[in-house]
Amino acid sequence: MKRTYTFTLAFFALLALVLVACNVGNVLNTGAKPAVQSSHSALPTVPPAEHNPPQPTVAPSTGAQGVVSGSSPATFQNELVDLYRKVSPGVVAIRVFLKRGGVQGSGFVFDKKGHIVTNYHVVADVTPSTKIEVDFISGLKAWARVVGTDLDSDLAVLQVEDVPASKLHPLPLADSEKVQVGQIAVALGNPFGLKGTMTVGIVSALGRTMPSEHHAKSGGYFTLGDMIQTDAPINPGNSGGPLLNLKGEVIGVNRAIRTTNVNPLGEPTNSGIGFAIPSNIVKRVVPALISRGHYDYPYLGIVSVGDLTLEDVENWDLPQDTGAYIVTVVPGSPADKAGLHGAIPYDEYDSKAEIPAGGDLIVAVDGYPVREFNDLIHYLFTYTGPGDTVTITVIRDGKKKDLKLTLGKRPH
Repeated sequence: MKRTYTFTLAFFALLALVLVACNVGNVLNTGAKPAVQSSHSALPTVPPAEHNPPQPTVAPSTGAQGVVSGSSPATFQNELVDLYRKVSPGVVAIRVFLKRGGVQGSGFVFDKKGHIVTNYHVVADVTPSTKIEVDFISGLKAWARVVGTDLDSDLAVLQVEDVPASKLHPLPLADSEKVQVGQIAVALGNPFGLKGTMTVGIVSALGRTMPSEHHAKSGGYFTLGDMIQTDAPINPGNSGGPLLNLKGEVIGVNRAIRTTNVNPLGEPTNSGIGFAIPSNIVKRVVPALISRGHYDYPYLGIVSVGDLTLEDVENWDLPQDTGAYIVTVVPGSPADKAGLHGAIPYDEYDSKAEIPAGGDLIVAVDGYPVREFNDLIHYLFTYTGPGDTVTITVIRDGKKKDLKLTLGKRPH
């Protein structure tokens, strides 16, 4: 089941209704089913320092050979060996038995009640009669059922049957707000069906966005934001497995790779650019999936330019430090009710048409600086929920203007 999305460097993202178009490269979900292609050109976004405070040093950065600076190769090796021994009992391989063939993915133990976190796309085609097998590193195997799914974050929760709490080893979740670029990242999972595989790299970037698994009524996909980029090798089958720091804490859930590389069987392979759903989104979404089966995301109702070029800035007479430019506003949406202005009326919007001047430029939300669309996504996903009232600061006609906006729920 191959789904192809296209995209452009200056992608138009609806903050709830993402409309994307163009062709720079492929982002592939890492479940070992036929390649699922996502669309987004990876654009650097590091949240401003005041909302990304420095954390105590977890480990020095790696050198060219992957050895921690200031420590011996043997010390670093022993640290990784100990880490694997500690966390591998909490990492699982997942097999989904479908009529068209099996799907393989990864996951990890969330709690002593047997809840397992994985990606939605690993279990996307499951029906009530579908069998799901969960394999532990100890050799224990158990059947599982789907408890809840979230297409927006690409997360799902399973629950294993007949497994005593003594054999369940939950993995702790880190505070992903404290993750730093350059920090060592360790991926565990089931690439190409090879259970218990461990790979090591670094956190390459923060705050990436890409389309989620959630279709929008107007076409395109809702945005999945605040992703962690890593060069720790992940491949098909790693989907849903943990990305960890050297303390053994989960900093993210491995979701996708961006690649044009394929092996002799035609399967996508790692190119050094992988993406993981941050642990702070897991902290918010997973308990909701367990308790009520779904999670509600904040909704603005705008189409925005993701990353402005200098030519865009000059054409639209915008300040050079930029922000998130509003292309159009969805009628009746929270953005519409708050009085935000788009450059194009919603019913005249065409993603391929030339964009005129005249839209609001969002430069802050609740005082949090918005340098590009990714910053807006980061703030809303991390600090807000439906029903919250936020202050949106825009530049309109060369002047700053504050608008109060009550967030809605993303349409289901």
